[in-house]
Amino acid sequence: MHVAPKELKNDFWKSKDIKISFGEIIHDGEDSEEKKSELEMGPTPKPSVTDLRSWDMKLLDRYEPFYAPFCDMCCLCTYGKCDLTDGKKGACGIDIKAQQARIVLLACCIGAAAHSAHARHLLEHLIEKKGKDFPIDLGMNIEIEAPIIRTVVGIIPKTLGDLREAMDYMEEQNLHLLSACHTGQEGSNIDFESKALHAGLMDNLGKEIGDISQIVALNLPKGDEDAPLVELGIGTIDREKPVVLCIGHNVSSGAGILDYVEDNSLEDNMEVCGICCAAIDISRYNQHAKVVGPISKQLKFIRSGVADVIVVDEQCIRTDVLEEAQKNQAKLIATTDKSCMGLPDMTDEDPDKIVSQMVNNQIEGALILDPDKVGEVATKLALKISKDRKALKLLPEMDEIQEMASECTECGWCTRVCPNSLPMMSAVLGAGRGDFSQMETLYDNDICYSCGRCEQECERDLPLMSMMARIGENKIKEQKFNIRAGRGPIQDVEIRKVGAPIVLGDIPGVIAFVGCTNYPDGASDVAMMAQEFLERNYIVVTSGCGAMTIGEYRDEDGKTLYEKYSGDFDAKGLVNVGSCVSNAHIPGACIKIANIFAKKPLEGNFEEIADYILNRVGACGVAWGAYSQKAAAIATGVNRWGIPVVLGPHGTKYRRLFLGRTDLDEKWKINDMRNGMVVQGEPAPEHLLYAAENREEATVAIAKLCLRPNDTSKGRQLKLNHYIDLHRKYFGTIPEDVYKFIRVEKDIPITYKKDIKAILDERGWQPKKITSEPSIRDFKDEPSLENFKNKSHPKADAK
Repeated sequence: MHVAPKELKNDFWKSKDIKISFGEIIHDGEDSEEKKSELEMGPTPKPSVTDLRSWDMKLLDRYEPFYAPFCDMCCLCTYGKCDLTDGKKGACGIDIKAQQARIVLLACCIGAAAHSAHARHLLEHLIEKKGKDFPIDLGMNIEIEAPIIRTVVGIIPKTLGDLREAMDYMEEQNLHLLSACHTGQEGSNIDFESKALHAGLMDNLGKEIGDISQIVALNLPKGDEDAPLVELGIGTIDREKPVVLCIGHNVSSGAGILDYVEDNSLEDNMEVCGICCAAIDISRYNQHAKVVGPISKQLKFIRSGVADVIVVDEQCIRTDVLEEAQKNQAKLIATTDKSCMGLPDMTDEDPDKIVSQMVNNQIEGALILDPDKVGEVATKLALKISKDRKALKLLPEMDEIQEMASECTECGWCTRVCPNSLPMMSAVLGAGRGDFSQMETLYDNDICYSCGRCEQECERDLPLMSMMARIGENKIKEQKFNIRAGRGPIQDVEIRKVGAPIVLGDIPGVIAFVGCTNYPDGASDVAMMAQEFLERNYIVVTSGCGAMTIGEYRDEDGKTLYEKYSGDFDAKGLVNVGSCVSNAHIPGACIKIANIFAKKPLEGNFEEIADYILNRVGACGVAWGAYSQKAAAIATGVNRWGIPVVLGPHGTKYRRLFLGRTDLDEKWKINDMRNGMVVQGEPAPEHLLYAAENREEATVAIAKLCLRPNDTSKGRQLKLNHYIDLHRKYFGTIPEDVYKFIRVEKDIPITYKKDIKAILDERGWQPKKITSEPSIRDFKDEPSLENFKNKSHPKADAK
């Protein structure tokens, strides 16, 4: 701050044109000592694009990038299109590996920018409402409020205003990273990958800023393990009432609607519901809100005509939502600069005038950038048009559907263009005969994602999505579930309880189900995987669309998993942290384990924390339906912390995996930090980013990826028992590679001792030293860029 008074004058001094400059003011006394101790800094506060490059090289040397080109061309500049097949280079000199890595970096930059811009919008809006000095208080049981910000940025934010420093740093890094994608910049695929890991880390940072901001300023649950159950499912929406539907990720406009409804005592007179992460966050804000479901419900629910007013904010919105709303005369309000939908900006207009113009169809919809005004307009609009829209809330009758379906020419295009090759034509032909069972099957559990490609290609212009929505409504009474409201961060007291069991292996792992609903064979796969691990005493964490997917499943007793399992971060706990931005609390919990249990300092100390997580914290992410660029950034971000991720088969379309080479022992050397000895380790975790073909393969892979070098023999027995048991359950055999994970005989699970000893004898197995403090840091010969020259993964060579 600069002060330039014209003149200072008193009895003791006289001066003109003096300038006084104030920097940060540090109070004297006890507070300054506390501040000083809190800010003791590690080696990399606010790391630049290259400051953590050496750590990335260690990861990339062990987990080599495996590329699966989705396209062999480069079309990014006016020199193109450039053919990069068979060793050819582009006009700028880029080769196919660097181009694939560049596209991965670009995807991660887009994903990080989406979460970061969301966080910036939220932060500034909430500072405007609450003030920059509004305190960051997450309750008595959470003292480590922002583990990612502390570790990466090196600050301990105390107020909303303090978050701006982290925000500014992150935006600067995102700018540098995106610039590297420009034609004629980076040429190394490995350096592109290092930058992608940095982009993923910035994505982590943006999500933590966003969720902390909304938790403290909007009073969302603060690590509450007993967060209430919220209504979930299309069947929970009372279509006799006016209905406002929120779609997207930014809670601001939804909160504005709920505030207006509550302030005017309209809770019992209308429904406020949501799709995608907006649904989770408005239900965290107010239990009156209902969750329709994940992103895959979007087209189905809009086509049902139930929503009178559709309010969109940002991210994961169908870009044709205005066109779809107009088909049944629903009204659309856009609320952020990210998605204006071509609508007139009515932010400064009188709310009643906006309502009048929309009711009279003078405007197609409205862009309103004031969340409070959105609340008033959306509510008044829904109340005005709901009665006139009753007839429009009725989809075609079953006999009409049968008649339409009978027009099918069996061209087969609907099946050919389906991302999952679903038998849509067969289902339509069945409906034409009056048999709707096949279409019901496609509707149930989101086996059909409702992308609408089939409808677009139909030569008879059959409204296939509307037909499916109507057929699905036959079971609308069954479409009532629940989801535990997003609780936010994990409490420090929970970390103190489970830190040792996780690190030593007594709790076999922490499994995080995140990501979109682009599932290869329906939503039930995610819930069944979650149930499998819950029954085996793993901690299961979830967020976003994954959390909603799990809520849409009932066990054999008719209970949802949220009713059956507690919300504790403990063995057999099912923890919904919240929306996509709440994903930050998942690596945040792992960081807290390193800090609270192992006493590792956080501020500016990224590499030591990530090394600890990689070698000691048995965590694994699962993005079974990964779809958007945000999912790419989410996975790549946790990879940099040393947390492996399993993708569904569609995940290969991201073009790159991080696969370990179990055939090369030198890749698995471990440095024992206690005595400085380098010993032969085991491939644990074996991969950093892995794509499985089906639920069975994924379940087995997840169990194996929870193995860590730090496991005690008791912990290793427990983890191997689950790995072997699941392999036998799904594939009928003991896994062939089990010998690689036996260090000493005490590691052998008692149940399988005889069988495993036979395998060890056959392999000529010899016991290995168990490391006390396993690390991949501080080797005498560190991996460098030379390690990666002229190398490719054997699977890529085979391809």
